[in-house]
Amino acid sequence: MKTVIQVKKMTPGIMRAVQFCVTAILLIQCSTGPGSQSTDQSQNRYESVIQNFEKLDQETPVSPGAILFVGSSSIRMWRTLETDFPEYRVINRGFGGSELSDVLHYFDRVVVPYHPRQIFLYEGDNDVTVGKSAENIFADFKNFLALTRQKLPGTPIVFISIKPSASRLQFLAEMDAANQLIRLYCEGQDDLTFMDVFHPMLSPAQQPLGEYFIADSLHMNAAGYKLWQSLIAPCLIPEQP
Repeated sequence: MKTVIQVKKMTPGIMRAVQFCVTAILLIQCSTGPGSQSTDQSQNRYESVIQNFEKLDQETPVSPGAILFVGSSSIRMWRTLETDFPEYRVINRGFGGSELSDVLHYFDRVVVPYHPRQIFLYEGDNDVTVGKSAENIFADFKNFLALTRQKLPGTPIVFISIKPSASRLQFLAEMDAANQLIRLYCEGQDDLTFMDVFHPMLSPAQQPLGEYFIADSLHMNAAGYKLWQSLIAPCLIPEQP
């Protein structure tokens, strides 16, 4: 839709006011869009969670070289992460409800300080449900990759694909589209791995398998994490002596 403003016979003062309003409107339109974070309040919505991570790190410092798992509630609720991979030093830095843009916003505080030897990233689940497209998620993934390569050069990244769930059936096609964009991008790049958990969690009829989920049909139960463990274990990089 075009906006037409009549400027004929305007005084210089009115002209400046109109130009100011038009500029303000254009700035708002450019800064807000599908899935964008438009206010400091929304960007900082996980500040208390991140501060708690920092408090934990002060109380129990983490030496460099561990394997970092970061992402939304599928990571946060993986309470057996350490016991599932007893031969590895792993760090759980999942914060529930987060989107990939949140990890980007807190990258310097939730990724960089650990100097991990490997990063497992799970995001995208919540992104789709708030209206972000597969292309939005793919763009944020590339931003995550760029930050990692800039600030933690040489650190391998494993993207755990967006999982299917019965509670979000209407989003499965968009989730799968995002997964495929990232999968294709990861091919042939030594520092990137795409971990497909989407298809192993589907029935032959291409429906999410209820056996992997708790009652809310969204979050995983022990069987779901057991499946993830079996898929992820072969990709873990051992710590060098």
